[in-house]
Amino acid sequence: MNTKQEKLEAFGRLLDIMDDLREKCPWDQKQTLETLRHLTLEETYELSDAILQGDLQEIKKELGDVLLHLVFYSKIGSEKESFDIADVINSLNKKLIFRHPHIYGDVEVKDEEEVKQNWEKLKLKEGNKSILGGVPKSLPSMVKAYRIQDKVKGIGFEFHDAEDAWKKVDEELAEFHAETDIDKKELELGDVFFSLINYARISGINPDSALERTNLKFISRFQKMENIALEKNLKLEDLSLEEMDVLWEEAKKLNKN
Repeated sequence: MNTKQEKLEAFGRLLDIMDDLREKCPWDQKQTLETLRHLTLEETYELSDAILQGDLQEIKKELGDVLLHLVFYSKIGSEKESFDIADVINSLNKKLIFRHPHIYGDVEVKDEEEVKQNWEKLKLKEGNKSILGGVPKSLPSMVKAYRIQDKVKGIGFEFHDAEDAWKKVDEELAEFHAETDIDKKELELGDVFFSLINYARISGINPDSALERTNLKFISRFQKMENIALEKNLKLEDLSLEEMDVLWEEAKKLNKN
């Protein structure tokens, strides 16, 4: 692997390239914080896909794309005479040191949970008015629910164990099933999802990753089913549900091979 000096030189080279692109490239010159935003989200999801696929070379590539965006934002910040990449890193360093008093101070912790609890308490000392104040409004709903639950856990607002959390799932499912008003039923369904996410989190399962793996599995099986139908000169839209289910079972067997 590269030495620390080689890493610093590579990062310096990236900063030089960013300066060149901002000065000479018509596309890069036109970009703003706002125009980069949706591209950054796209790059982040591409990194997420690579992580789920376990493709280390693709992860390396996507990390580079995300890093480029961080440098790009910092470059624009420097042009506005607001901040540059050194300010970003120094601010991060300061925050990490402050939030890790068990490393850089005299605080003692016994496990990961105490670290997380201290983290949330220290954030309040930094001026946050609410434990949940730092949860981004634009997060996808499932990810947001997970973060909300994880944050309140930091101050002890948590079920004792997964079994207690599952009782809440049963309770919410019963309320959802009993409700007949469609608007109220939608609210009850939200409670079901929220409680399921909570149960998964307490059980050590990331629900977003779990659902995405199921999405990918379904896509793979359905596309195999389409290929089987094509090989048999069949059109899925002309088949009954029972006939499609036979093809689906064939596709499942292929997925196991």
